[in-house]
Amino acid sequence: MTFSDKLQIIRKSKGITQEELAEKLNVSRQAVTKWESGMVYPDIMNLIQLSELFHITVDYLVKDNQCNKSIEMTYDNDMDELIDFKLEAIKNTYAGYAEPCGASRPGSNDYTYTKGDYLYFDTWLGGEKFSGEEAIWKKGKAIYSMNYFGRNLDERFSGDFLKEVLGSAPRELPYRGPEFYQSGEYTYKTKVIGDMDWFQGYEEIYCQNIKVYECFYHGGVLV
Repeated sequence: MTFSDKLQIIRKSKGITQEELAEKLNVSRQAVTKWESGMVYPDIMNLIQLSELFHITVDYLVKDNQCNKSIEMTYDNDMDELIDFKLEAIKNTYAGYAEPCGASRPGSNDYTYTKGDYLYFDTWLGGEKFSGEEAIWKKGKAIYSMNYFGRNLDERFSGDFLKEVLGSAPRELPYRGPEFYQSGEYTYKTKVIGDMDWFQGYEEIYCQNIKVYECFYHGGVLV
């Protein structure tokens, strides 16, 4: 992931607008826009301010995420199994149009999937605004969890398209959907910081260039 991608996802995850970030750094909003579009790069003083504001290192900001690819390639068999099971579970629950298995809490929508030693559980509350959690157990021990909070922004939002996206997640990006996915008039985009050990991300859906959905998510392994 490039600097511009990282800055945008970190800013959004903190709930800060471009204007607010510009004010905190004493720069123009246009400068922040150019940073996030990749047109220009901030100077060293602004990089230091960004690292202090978001509690991350300058080194992390300026280096791309090629290191994440090598980490993914060196995952042990347990991590490979976890990723494979997670992707299979998603395709066999919400993304696969499965019926909820019953409410574990008042008003919740719950999905479960089991295979061998693994158990997958997805539960969420709400409607146009929703909050939920995915979790995975192996031999009765919790090993993975992800929380998400999102909202539908327009009546043109398509749950069918979201299911299609979630069911198309690749092994190298198993958190929600692919980095970019398009079908008909709908477009999905997501940006993620981190890897399966510890990650946070933001996803959006557009219909004819109008944003109709957004969701923040974060999680990681628990062992």
